[in-house]
Amino acid sequence: MSTSQRPSPATFDPDLPYRCSPSVALRPEPFGALVYHFGTRKLSFLKTQRLVEVVSVLDQHPCAHEAIDAAGVAPEQRTAYLRALAGLAEAGTIERRDPTDQSEVS
Repeated sequence: MSTSQRPSPATFDPDLPYRCSPSVALRPEPFGALVYHFGTRKLSFLKTQRLVEVVSVLDQHPCAHEAIDAAGVAPEQRTAYLRALAGLAEAGTIERRDPTDQSEVS
């Protein structure tokens, strides 16, 4: 996808489809995962296994809300996961994807 076709990295909207950025590598760890962004060379962490699961299934669902549901996030934790995803979007760890692109959906 060319830069001109990429969705805008504007404010995180959980009603839109997302994916883990292709510029990011996740390395599973007992606490969650290490996240390395090849573009910025930043290392960060996903602090829970459940958050790793949410990020891993984003590209299989039409919106972030459905990915959260599919990962089994408890209703009382939903707000915290939405905040975490917003932070990951701001950092470039996850990015919006074209909803018509079915190549990433399993």
